[in-house]
Amino acid sequence: MSNKVYFVGAGPGDPELITIKGKRIVAESDLIIYAGSLVPKEVVADHKADAKVLSSAGMDLGEVMQEMIAAVRAGKQVARVHTGDPSIYGAIREQIDWLDRENIEWKVIPGVSSFVASAAALGKEFTLPSVSQTVICTRMEGRTPVPEKEKLHLLASHRASMAIFLSVGMIEQVVEQLLTHYDLSTPVAVVQRASWPDQKVVQGTLGDIAEKVKGEDISKTAQILVGDFLGDEYELSKLYDSTFSHEYRQAKQ
Repeated sequence: MSNKVYFVGAGPGDPELITIKGKRIVAESDLIIYAGSLVPKEVVADHKADAKVLSSAGMDLGEVMQEMIAAVRAGKQVARVHTGDPSIYGAIREQIDWLDRENIEWKVIPGVSSFVASAAALGKEFTLPSVSQTVICTRMEGRTPVPEKEKLHLLASHRASMAIFLSVGMIEQVVEQLLTHYDLSTPVAVVQRASWPDQKVVQGTLGDIAEKVKGEDISKTAQILVGDFLGDEYELSKLYDSTFSHEYRQAKQ
């Protein structure tokens, strides 16, 4: 066993969407601190009988760090379990830097993000040939500011596939910003609690999505997916084109 801190991506909600490695780390750890406001208890249920399990929902950064540092210095393994993938809106950098200052080892175990779980719920592909080869993950400015160059109306100018986090409560402002470059007819999907048993999907266009979302009483824990990748027009991939040669296959004449 290694006395270090593991930052584990718990996945979007479905307990089976944590990685095999992440599940093993949780099962082996002596201290588990999980984001209890977003990570279901089932994700961390398979722990040792004597493991200490804490929800970070009511803890501040100092309290989380105090618990982790004390555990590692006592020769214990720590699993710090974050929702989705910890590299996206996970607030792990401040924890990692703190651990570095304390000369404590750490490792990040990636997870399935809610934006890809949302695409899976819809059966859609962000990167369709001739439609979009770029995915923008972003958010509206709220209590956490957004750099000026990353304002939503500026990112919308690319007309790429977009996954907008932490913003469904401001859906009307989101639509207003997007309409500076996207058309009213641009397809939009809102997926609340992707992969959870109570997952909810709302589909529409920039012209009607705000009204539909409010009608479904969705105000948090939802992804906003925007772009023509949600439509039905695209070109077939070259990867499986019988007339296209590559390293593993010759084109048919």
